[in-house]
Amino acid sequence: MLTLDAFEEASECVKRVIQETKLVYSEYFSAQTGNKVYLKAENMQVTGAYKIRGAYYKISTLTEEERAKGLITASAGNHAQGVAYAAKAYGCKAVIVMPATTPLMKVNRTKSYGAEVVLYGDVYDEACEYAYKLAEENGYTFIHPFDDPAVATGQGTIAMEIVKELPLVDYILVPIGGGGLATGVSTLAKLLNPKIKVIGVEPEGAACMKASLEAGKVVTLPGVNTIADGTAVKTPGTSIFPYIQQNIDEIITVSDDELIVAFLDMVENHKMIVENSGLLTVAALKHLDVQNKKVVAVLSGGNMDVITMASVVQHGLIQRDRIFTISVLLPDRPGELVRVATIIAQEQGNVIKLDHNQFVSTNRNAAVELTITMEAFGTEHKERIIGALREHGYEPTFKVANL
Repeated sequence: MLTLDAFEEASECVKRVIQETKLVYSEYFSAQTGNKVYLKAENMQVTGAYKIRGAYYKISTLTEEERAKGLITASAGNHAQGVAYAAKAYGCKAVIVMPATTPLMKVNRTKSYGAEVVLYGDVYDEACEYAYKLAEENGYTFIHPFDDPAVATGQGTIAMEIVKELPLVDYILVPIGGGGLATGVSTLAKLLNPKIKVIGVEPEGAACMKASLEAGKVVTLPGVNTIADGTAVKTPGTSIFPYIQQNIDEIITVSDDELIVAFLDMVENHKMIVENSGLLTVAALKHLDVQNKKVVAVLSGGNMDVITMASVVQHGLIQRDRIFTISVLLPDRPGELVRVATIIAQEQGNVIKLDHNQFVSTNRNAAVELTITMEAFGTEHKERIIGALREHGYEPTFKVANL
């Protein structure tokens, strides 16, 4: 069903609603990996993610009667917005079932396109089951977020654009949740040039496709646990699984900690906000054991709420030793606090927070605990500050950093 003619039709169809996302060459990631790395910035898409492609194309293939019944889907956010936006363009009613844990920003964005939002379950799979129930009760037309060849065909238009812009691309890295995006991109890439390697990337805590490929059949994970909420799927698509088996060359899994570091890299080096699921391909770049290749990393979305963003930035700074917390014991006498602050200042450390606890010991003359949270340039600078404190007779104890 995923034919070259269908992909060409879809490519023309989605042009009505998508925003052109040109490849962005990354000097930073190219230098880090020894490859020529390009970013396909679907985080800049009209709905903040690639999902508008598959949703709009799928709806274009429906009959007037099917659209008139009203549309329903389940999604953690990006497909929800894609269906809501596409339904509005076609003048259809749209009902979106979203997990109760979906970030508020994604919920509000979906509502802003005129869709009715129902919050149900803790993960996508539970929301999807409930959406099927509502579809049966109300006669709605179900638009599956990934397990639908038409949806996958719409997502695959990304590969058409990549190959047109970079004909000699060697590797395409694509995030995997349920597998719709990976199906479309890998199938079309192989149709256009069988030499292109397509690598799927999953979070370690939700690697349902990797488990399925290893088992040779679709399997369901007992649970998922990842900050990449857009790819927190327990069961990949059954209809599209044969395409994945045939066209995906490798699966790479990355940890949540790697996604946190990737977020900082994108913000600092490309001034881009990319959601955790969209960062899977960025985090996977260092796992790709090749050199001097043209590599495209698909950034699948950028819909991230500010609270999550703040948390990721804080944890990223801590991971990179740019923020850390220590405690030191010092005598309770005038001048000791100034002495410690002076040592830190001389090493160019920046104190963010201080806690001076006189009651850590019943003998205040013997010890007062000073807890310091400070900013450093990185690990080397952090060690230099710690070394200076030790040289002056203080023995720092590391604590969990807390801003």
